[in-house]
Amino acid sequence: MNLVREIAMDNRVGAAMASFESNLRTTVDLAVAIQQIPSPTFEEGERAVYVESLYAKTGLDQVHKDEIHNVFGRYAGTDSRQSLVISAHLDTVFPIATDLAIRYDGPKMESNRIYGPGLADNALGVAGLITLARTLERNGFRTESDIWLVANVAEEGLGNLMGMRAVVDKFGPDATYLVLEGGSFGLVFHEAIGVHRYLIEVRTPGGHSWGDFGKPNAIQILSSLINDISNLNVPAEPKTTFNIGVIEGGTTVNTIASVANCQLDLRSAEKDLLDKITNQIGRLVESANGQPDVQVVMTQIGKRPSGRISRESAVVKMATAALEQVGCSPVEFMAGSTDASVPIGLGIPSVCIGLAKSGNTHRLDEFVDITHLAQGLGQLLLLSLAMAGLVGEGAE
Repeated sequence: MNLVREIAMDNRVGAAMASFESNLRTTVDLAVAIQQIPSPTFEEGERAVYVESLYAKTGLDQVHKDEIHNVFGRYAGTDSRQSLVISAHLDTVFPIATDLAIRYDGPKMESNRIYGPGLADNALGVAGLITLARTLERNGFRTESDIWLVANVAEEGLGNLMGMRAVVDKFGPDATYLVLEGGSFGLVFHEAIGVHRYLIEVRTPGGHSWGDFGKPNAIQILSSLINDISNLNVPAEPKTTFNIGVIEGGTTVNTIASVANCQLDLRSAEKDLLDKITNQIGRLVESANGQPDVQVVMTQIGKRPSGRISRESAVVKMATAALEQVGCSPVEFMAGSTDASVPIGLGIPSVCIGLAKSGNTHRLDEFVDITHLAQGLGQLLLLSLAMAGLVGEGAE
C-alpha cells in the first residue's frame, strides 16, 4: 500500500476531505476576497497584509512578512529540523487600475465557472494555503516536519521569481517544496522550462519627419529586427518559443524616432536550444548595430532556471498518487515556468500542482471552473500530509 493511500484511510483525513465539498463556497469566497485586492508584481503589499491577517487567525505560528512582502506562517511539526514549504504567489499580471469585477455564468450559488482577472492565477492558489492551514488546525493533524505556508511575491513577468528565490535562500536545500497554482488541476509540474528575457533598445540621432527624411528611424529599425526574429525557425520538440511582449518608442507623429525598445521572452525545455536561439538573436542585434548612426543594445532583464525532477522521485510519485486517490486519472506530467523552477533548477525535490480547472489565463476574461476544486483541495491535503509525514492513526 502506498503512503498516500494509507493516509487517505485515516478517519480524520477522510472527514477533512469530505469537508472540502461542504465548505466549497467558503474557499471560493475567500479566493474572490483575495482577488479583489490589486496585486501587480512589485505592488503586492496590500494583499500581503491581508493574507498575513488571515494567517494570524489560524493555528499558524511565527507569522510574519519579510522585507519584500513574502508572508510566512508555520504549522509546527514534531521535528523542526525538517521543513515542507508550501507556496503560492501573491502577484498578478494585471495593472493596479484593472477592473477586477467578478462575473458568474449563472446564479452565484449554482455557478461552477467564475470569471475575474487573477482569480485562477493566483488568488485561488493563495486561498488554498489558507484553507489548508484551517484544515490542519481544525483537525489537529500532527506531522513530523514543520509545514511552512508561504504567500510569495514576484512570480510573474519581470519579477524573475524574486520572491521564491528568497524563500529557497531562507529554507535551503534540505527543505522540500510544494508550489500551488489555482488552475492546472490534474497536472504535475516536475520540469522547469528555461526562460531568458531581454530588453532590446535602439537609439538614433532622430530628427524631423520632413527635413531629416531618410535618416535612421529607431522604430523602423526595431520593427525590421522584430521581423527578422519572427522569421527564425524553432523546433516544435523540444518546444522552443519566442515572444515580443512589449514595444515602446517615439515621441510624435512628425518626429523620426530616436529611441525604441521591446521586451523579448525566450523559452525552451532544452537548455542548449535556449542558448542557441539566444545566440541567433544576438547575431541579428549585432547586424542591426552595424548600421551608421544606429546603436542597438540587448540587455538581459530576466532569467529563469531549467531543470527536472525525475518521475521516479518520491515527491513526484506522491503527487501522482494524491491525484489518483481523489479520482483524477490519467495524471499529466508537465514542464512549465513556475515558482517551482527555483528549487527544481537546484535539484531540490519539488513539484507544482493545481487546485481547479481554469482558462483564459492572463486575460481579462480569465476564469476558474470549481467543478473539481474539492478534489484539488483533497489532493493538496493528502500530498501535504504525505510529504510532511502524518503522525497518528493509520500513518505510523
